[in-house]
Amino acid sequence: MNESRFPSIAWPWVGLLLCIALLGQEYLLQATGPNAPLTAYRVTLIAVGLTSIALIMLPPRRIGYALGFLVCAALIGFAYYLQFAEELEPCPLCIFQRIAFVAMGIVFLIAMFHNPGRAGAAGYALLQLVIGGVGAALAARQIWLQSLPKDQVPACGMGLNYMLDTLPLTDVVRRVFEGSGECAEKGWVFLHLSIAGWTFVFFVALVVASFALIRRD
Repeated sequence: MNESRFPSIAWPWVGLLLCIALLGQEYLLQATGPNAPLTAYRVTLIAVGLTSIALIMLPPRRIGYALGFLVCAALIGFAYYLQFAEELEPCPLCIFQRIAFVAMGIVFLIAMFHNPGRAGAAGYALLQLVIGGVGAALAARQIWLQSLPKDQVPACGMGLNYMLDTLPLTDVVRRVFEGSGECAEKGWVFLHLSIAGWTFVFFVALVVASFALIRRD
């Protein structure tokens, strides 16, 4: 008899989680309005869905690392497609999120060739948590900027290359995280989520999958 990969969840807990989710939806709709273009509820809903798909289809550990690398590479490739084919120039927050995906992809690639045991897989998962957590925080900041009314959006700031040439690195990081007017532009939207919304979703899914792979052989 095959051992289940994930423990079963008692139905009362499912009902409680569903109730909390619906109450959270009502609160967010009341706070942001029913026609808000982007809400934390939508981002959370799709993040949970994508993460659940990743866990259901979770392959053996080494294949999972390879797939993680391919996902990161595909996301970077799509970002460059939007930049050069669709002429959507990335803002500083977008560029830093790209760097986070590149770093996660490199970690997945190293882990694939290393093919670690459970202890090593836990170390790689913690590293991905740090990188993905920073990327998710940057994406969340951009989502917040995009949700602001137009009269509250910050003014456009300096370009990233100019900041790197003229400011200390700590000031560059601080200014990037604060965001500016160009970071509030959505440009590309799919299923009511902007690029920042989708990057947040993938950061969460990749981190969760990294930890789930600890239990796979």
